[in-house]
Amino acid sequence: MSEHLSLHALFGGTFDPIHFGHLHPVAALAHQVGLQQVTLLPNNVPPHRPQPEASAAQRVEMVKLAIADQPLFRLDQRELQRATPSWTVETLAELRQERGEQQPLAFIIGQDSLLTLHKWHRWQDLLSLCHLLVCKRPGYPATMESAELQQWLDSHLTTDARALHQQPAGWIFMADTPLVSISATEIRQRRHDGESCDDLLPAAVSAYIDREGLYSHCQGRDILRR
Repeated sequence: MSEHLSLHALFGGTFDPIHFGHLHPVAALAHQVGLQQVTLLPNNVPPHRPQPEASAAQRVEMVKLAIADQPLFRLDQRELQRATPSWTVETLAELRQERGEQQPLAFIIGQDSLLTLHKWHRWQDLLSLCHLLVCKRPGYPATMESAELQQWLDSHLTTDARALHQQPAGWIFMADTPLVSISATEIRQRRHDGESCDDLLPAAVSAYIDREGLYSHCQGRDILRR
């Protein structure tokens, strides 16, 4: 297979802030399925979540710092240039148009996102645009909430990583990734409480958060007042 048709994977998130719970499972996934590069897509206006505490520019800077010595990862800021919600299906459609119909594309999600995928905008179009690579998450069930959704999942599952490279879209791969119990919510709360987060995120990101005064105790009080 020619190099330009190797599997390209994307990983979206608010990254408020980016942390080891993002980076370590995706690195393990990349090794498992043979990914040469993973593109990080910071959300601008996340449709299903509260607005980020850090600005778009601050979140981009934290991603840059986190991946500076990680050649696996690259950054794509296209979703930050929109004033509309970051619908995954629209980003994938745009990337599909850029890369062509034969380019194998994959979108990385957590197990929690898989379980609520049927609530996503135009969710049934996703597998016509990409494969889904699913990282395990602690404490989440292994089955979908209805028999119909479980049947949909079962009909698209593959355990063969080679299939992801051989077709442009359509498969769901359940990756055997480490269970990393870290969340950005936990990091922000620890910062609001004046506790260290050095064990949860790259040192350069932690230093940047300190310099910028992000997720500080007083900032947390301001957010609660709003």
